[in-house]
Amino acid sequence: MKHVSAVAGTAAPSRRKGWPPELNALIGLIVLIVLFEILGWILKDQSFFFNKLRLSIMITQVAVVGILAIGVTQVIISGGIDLSGGSIIGATSMIAMSFAQSSVFPRAIFIEQGWVDLPIIIPILIGLAVAFTAGLINGLLVAYVKIPPFIATLGMMVTARGVALWYTQGQPISFPTDSF
Repeated sequence: MKHVSAVAGTAAPSRRKGWPPELNALIGLIVLIVLFEILGWILKDQSFFFNKLRLSIMITQVAVVGILAIGVTQVIISGGIDLSGGSIIGATSMIAMSFAQSSVFPRAIFIEQGWVDLPIIIPILIGLAVAFTAGLINGLLVAYVKIPPFIATLGMMVTARGVALWYTQGQPISFPTDSF
């Protein structure tokens, strides 16, 4: 029969009571929201976070980053890296926006061809096609040509920036249709 005895001067490991450390970020976020809400009422006599207009603006501005984060999360989980996401978004949005220009703008890119005032679905589908093509090229380079993801996506990042600059000739694309 075995006897277990404690060594003098050592204590048994104790479990630390309290919340998990992951909750610290959540608690900090809640404190910041409450602080800004109080400051909003004190300084502006209105809600800061719980205001419909401000919430819609925050959601709209974060939507693109959120969609990109979902895709990049999948890449990182599979052990890769993608440097080209932001540049692809930039090129895609410029190309899609050029098809959403209004005929009121005299310098619209496709005004001579008559491709202005198009239904909103057309620029969206064109943007999706451009982004899909860039992603497909990245995927094929990594999976079948066996180029390391860092190099393939770095090349796509530079290519997408170059395409955006070439496509717009360095000019801003503005005056979308009202539906866009």
